[in-house]
Amino acid sequence: MASPQAPHVVIFPFMSQGHTLPLLDLSKALSHRKIKVTIITTPANAKSIGEDTENHPNIGLVEIPFPIIHGLPQGTENTSQLPSMEFFFPFLMATKQLQKPFEQVLQGMSVSKSLPICVISDFFLGWTLSSCQAFGVPRLVFHGMCVLSMAICKSVCVHMPHTKAKSVLDPIDLPGLELPFDLSVSELPAQLIQATDQNDPFFQFMSDVGQADCNSWGVVVNSFEELESGTVSPFETFYENGARAWCLGPLSLYDKVEGINKPISQKQPNKLIQFLNDQVTLGSVLYVSFGTQADLSDAQLDQVGLGLEEALVPFLLVVRSTTWSPPNGLEERLKGKGMIVKEWVDQRRILSHRAVGGFFSHCGWNSVIESISAGVPILAWPMIAEQSLNAKLVAEGLGAGLGIRKTHDNLGSGIEVSRQAICEGVRELMEGEKGRDARERAQALGRIAWRAVQEGGSSHQALNKFIDQLCAFSSQ
Repeated sequence: MASPQAPHVVIFPFMSQGHTLPLLDLSKALSHRKIKVTIITTPANAKSIGEDTENHPNIGLVEIPFPIIHGLPQGTENTSQLPSMEFFFPFLMATKQLQKPFEQVLQGMSVSKSLPICVISDFFLGWTLSSCQAFGVPRLVFHGMCVLSMAICKSVCVHMPHTKAKSVLDPIDLPGLELPFDLSVSELPAQLIQATDQNDPFFQFMSDVGQADCNSWGVVVNSFEELESGTVSPFETFYENGARAWCLGPLSLYDKVEGINKPISQKQPNKLIQFLNDQVTLGSVLYVSFGTQADLSDAQLDQVGLGLEEALVPFLLVVRSTTWSPPNGLEERLKGKGMIVKEWVDQRRILSHRAVGGFFSHCGWNSVIESISAGVPILAWPMIAEQSLNAKLVAEGLGAGLGIRKTHDNLGSGIEVSRQAICEGVRELMEGEKGRDARERAQALGRIAWRAVQEGGSSHQALNKFIDQLCAFSSQ
């Protein structure tokens, strides 16, 4: 247990699974180093966070009330509870009402002389900067993205190359950035090039959090230096205050290297693990999951199911949709060959299973870094946010995956990728020459990722230096 004089860090995640999990991993790594960690959260999120951190006595939770959002039932406090992404912006705006109770927490810490050496808060919680400044506490920002994607987004906002391109297919130039691939306007995140109305509330919100980001003490990154290949220094130039980007990841590996995690959750369905255990050939199963935010139409999910069937590759498909049912006879035909799951799965456990040899993914950064850490190549199908940039990095920059072929055929409402394209992509990843090359590259990167968090590794050293610098700053 941390001593009364132990350094204290406050962590404030955004209320979304993908944003929260890496910061819980960081909390455990800090706790292992005898640092007191206080996680700020809301009542509906406290239970799962508490269960995840219960074996770490240096980690405590403080709950603050979440406001009621018009049109949503009381208790909606996580993006996973939103009925559609139409409610995402009202959810973002509601988080601004957390500022007063957050400052009351800091005030209590000030009175008890237990102010933290820093607050690490999510990018979307930009208002935490002014709260931290009021108490003289450094604020670090967590984006949940890799350095390359963040650098591209910032460069696009500054230089606006999409306004100069003659065609959406022409390569764009981003001054000061050497990209490991060609990038066109069509491959940029939609919100970057569509948000042009300065009077638009979403544009104003993103401008405010972006300004807070630029004035923060530093940036915490769930990546490792070797993966970012010289992008860190150009990215840091966007911070005129000298803020540093701290590559501390893969954060999910500290528990394995340092033995700091609780035993594997027993929530995982036995039938799922049994399916993987029953596979005779190592690396023969394709894991398929498209994250917790993007919504696929039922027609598109039909194409996914049928394409996987035609590929003749064992697979595990995780589906979030509450309306989709597999096409007639599909589940019966798949018995013993593929499995469709509509419940929570332990993705890290699945990716590290000996039977899994590929990941058909939306390329959210958590999924990318977890797949790389496990040495599993990716079939990339980006859908929202910066996933298109992550997919380019995986397939073209790192060579650790392949891209999926999107269709322009009028196959029906909500269909972006055909069953034929899915079948071809899966076969190439799992059985083709390009897939073998991607697997070798993913496995090599996985070994580098493990070395990064071990003693003497780049991320391990960065974490120690991060703590030392903050302690020195707080003692001034």
